[in-house]
Amino acid sequence: MNRAGALLDTGPLVALLHRTDINHERAKAMMAACEAPFRTCETVLAEASHLLSKVAPGGPADLLALGRRGTYTIGLRLDEHWLPVERTLTKYSDVPASLADACLIRCAELYEEPRIVTFDRDFRVYRWGRKRPFEILD
Repeated sequence: MNRAGALLDTGPLVALLHRTDINHERAKAMMAACEAPFRTCETVLAEASHLLSKVAPGGPADLLALGRRGTYTIGLRLDEHWLPVERTLTKYSDVPASLADACLIRCAELYEEPRIVTFDRDFRVYRWGRKRPFEILD
């Protein structure tokens, strides 16, 4: 089992809580391979909550319950990182990076954490700390 602190993106959170999602079992396996707590950001939670509200009754509340139980922690306050996140969004405007992606990139820099639980292939393109690649856990 990998140590705690891997970054956690929207897709696996949604799949984990939406039991009929095609990636539900994959998300469970990905998250089981790492030790909690994962590290995420409020923008990821906002995306996940929005998506879950459309497909899983009670999904947004279940999402918060995961945090309350210690499955993840919030690793970034956006209001303390406006400029670095803005620079990341500008740098990857051609991809394009979402605000959640840019916040996770900033989390990687803050915590020197390359490991991420994601379905998003863009994390193969993104770099943190200038040129460091992500290690996508699957």
